[in-house]
Order: sequence, then structure tokens, then C-alpha cells
Amino acid sequence: MSTAADAHHLERNAVGLAPTLFQSITHMAPAAAVAFSIIVGAPYAGGSLPLSVLLALIACLFVAVSIGQLARHLPSAGGLYTLSSRGIGAPVGFLVAWGFMLAEPLVAPLLYLIFGNELASNLNSHFGWPTWLWAPFAVVAGLIVWFLTYRGIRLSTRTGVALGSFEIIVFLALALTLVIAAGGNNTLAVFAPNTGNAKGLGSVFPGMIYAILAFIGFEACLPLAEEAREPRKTVPRAVVLSALLIGIFYLFCYYAATVYFGPNKMADPKHGFFVTNNNDPWSFMAQAVWGPGLILVILAVLNSAIANSNAGANAATRVGYALGRIGLLPRALARIHPRFRTPYVAVNVQAIGGIVLALALGWATGGPLSAFALLGTIATIIVICIYILTNVSNLVFHWREKRAEFNPLLNLIVPVLGTLIFLPALVAAFGIDFAGLGIGALSPPANLAPIVIAIWMLAGVVALVYFLRTDRSRITDTGRIFLEQPD
Repeated sequence: MSTAADAHHLERNAVGLAPTLFQSITHMAPAAAVAFSIIVGAPYAGGSLPLSVLLALIACLFVAVSIGQLARHLPSAGGLYTLSSRGIGAPVGFLVAWGFMLAEPLVAPLLYLIFGNELASNLNSHFGWPTWLWAPFAVVAGLIVWFLTYRGIRLSTRTGVALGSFEIIVFLALALTLVIAAGGNNTLAVFAPNTGNAKGLGSVFPGMIYAILAFIGFEACLPLAEEAREPRKTVPRAVVLSALLIGIFYLFCYYAATVYFGPNKMADPKHGFFVTNNNDPWSFMAQAVWGPGLILVILAVLNSAIANSNAGANAATRVGYALGRIGLLPRALARIHPRFRTPYVAVNVQAIGGIVLALALGWATGGPLSAFALLGTIATIIVICIYILTNVSNLVFHWREKRAEFNPLLNLIVPVLGTLIFLPALVAAFGIDFAGLGIGALSPPANLAPIVIAIWMLAGVVALVYFLRTDRSRITDTGRIFLEQPD
């Protein structure tokens, strides 16, 4: 039976380890990430793209350990901003929240674009249907996710488990088929920095940007901390397991794709991996080795787009709820549906905004994949910065507040090394060359991402100064752990 308190908080003890784990896994969109995110790095890294994926895996695994260390003490629907607030300071926590509220709501429209593009492209190539159908198909994806996130976390996360399992099985089977088909072309040279690219590490680091984009979301279970059973155990396990398991999945898929396609052909501007089959090389390879089995790959990508959008919307709306609860966003976002126990106002805002953004940018940039590249680069740059701050928070929090538990490996070496691995990708995202590696600017429209982020964060600094002068408690509340407080 509902109580008066129920109207003010999310449903407690609603999900266990498997749904919590798949909240992160489906947020990473394994199939869609393999088919569309990582391929954007192929023109840069070429035949060394698997090395870009490996470096991204190591960096993300290190930050996953840092998140796990902090989540044991700080379970909150606020997610990463609470960790930075308690680790480094409330003003930093606010700026992390501000950045997150630009990056995380982009995840759902990103995948609406992928859903629309995958369906429209295949209907065009096989039946001659017009390519502009990506737009209404993107709207359909948005409406499906709106329904799932509105109706409750149990339905939403259980759907994620089913959808996530299907897409992983399909792409693992396809990757294994590609490895077998490659035969004598299998080689470990794809993990060397100079394979099939012009600038060695100067090419690998830009490729790493889009590999990191594929990892975004391994921490997406954090905002479910107030709805998970035993969150201090469940959430850290889910974060680390999702980064490790899906990282290995990415690595195997891109090893398979590279040795099958040909390492020295990956970066070819006219016939390379990215431009093959109208920017859909995985469908091309699937048709070559599976024939009619191609339909399974198409279904897996469409499924992945829905699952990822669903998980991204869950994470974004929970953080919107948390920020509304402390007054940093309109308090209406903290309203809980009396029946479904969901932050329904935040869900509605995310749903409408995501659909409108996907359509507007898709038309403005000349197509869904161009819009995807811009939104993905914005999200990746912000999230890399947040991951670095999370590593720093791990070190500072344990040194300052949990000195008796300070572990030199987990609370010093891991965050420092994790940060150092992220830095080259971050610098490459801004088109800054260093150490004579020959890093150049990203291609349009992705090169606009730093400008968009700079404007957004400047507005965040202005908002921070305003709140510090008028109502400092709203800033300090970014570090509150509501789970520990009585209803």
C-alpha cells in the first residue's frame, strides 16, 4: 500500500543485480555501438582500430573501479555528480551535474537517429523506399521509449535484459563467423599503432574518441541506486562488470571486423570501412557471410537502439529528478507518478525534447549520421571530463574521508593511470596536436562540439555563481545521500 512518503521518492528495492547490470549494458547499446559508434573512428585509426578499442577498455575499466569504490559509500540517484561533489567539492559536483544534463539527455536522440537510419537505409537498399523515412521512424523509436520509461522501472529494466541479451548473442555469432572466414588473414598486427593508418598513435587517439563513445553508459546503473536492492553491493558490481564484459565484446567484434575487412583498407577514404554500404559496413559483412541471416543483424541494431534509448532516458530522468529535488532544476521534475513510481514530469520532458532534437539536428546537418557524429562527440568530450573528475574524486574522497580504508592500488594507482589514458583522447577531441603525433581537427560537423560545450559550460559557471550568492544550500545538496535519510 502506498504511504504519504511514497509520493516523494522512487520505488525502493525494485531491481536486483541482473536488471541493474543490464541498465548499464543496454545503455552502452552493444550492437548499435559496434555498428555505428566505433565505425566513425575507422577513418582515423584504420587497421589499428582494435588498439583504440583496447585503450578505451582499459581507461573505462579503471574509472569503473573508481566509481565502484565511491558507490559503496555514496549510493544516490544523482549518480556521478554526487561522487564529485563529495569527493572534490560541491561546486565541482554542480558543474558535473550541469555537464551531465547536456550529455546524458543526448543519448536517447542519438539512438533515435540510429534506429531511423538503420531502418530507412535497409528499406531503401532492398525495396527502394525513400531515405527521408528515417525521420518518422525516429519518432516511432521515441514513442516506444516514452512508454517504457513512463510505465515504471521494473518494466523498463526487464525489457532491457531481454533486448540486451539478444543483440549480444547475434553480434558475437557474427564476429565469430568473420574470424573463421578471415582464415589466414587473422593477425595481431591490428593491435600495433601503425597498421593501416598515416600517423600511428596520432591516428589511434582520435579513433579512441569513438571507442569511448561506445562505452558511455557503463555507469548508467548509478542513478538506480535508490531503486536497487543492496545498492552498495549491487551498483559497484554492475558498473565494473558492464565495462569489462562489454569491453571484451567490443574488442572481439572489432578484431573480427578488421581482419575480415582488411587492416590496410580500413581507412581508405573512398572504399574504406566507414563508407562501405552507405556507412553500414556491418550489414555488408553480415550479408557476405550469412546471406539472408542479415535480417538478424538489422533486428539486433534496431533492438539495440531501443534498449539504449530506454536506458539513457532512465539515467537522464533520474538525474533530472535528483536535481529537481534539490532545486537546481525546476522542482516539477521531482514529481513522482502515484501509480508507476516514475519521475513522470522528467520522463515527459526527456521524451519530447529527445524527439524534437533528433528531428531538428537530422534535418539541419544533412542526415541522421551527421547529427549522430555531432551529438556523439559532444557527449564523449563531456563524459571523458566527468570520468577524469570521478577518478580524482576516488583518490581525494578516500584520502580525506576514508583514510582507514585507503588502498594504494584501488584509490591511487587506478585513478591516476585511468586519467592518464583518457587525456590523449580528450586532447585529440579538441584537435590539439602534442608530442609531434600529427593529430588534426575532427571532421565537420563533429568539430563544432567544443564550441557547443564551451557555451554550455560558461552558462553553467554563471549559474554556479548565482546559486552560490543566493542559495548556497542548492549547491551543497549535490552531495546529499537521500537513501540514508528517513522517508
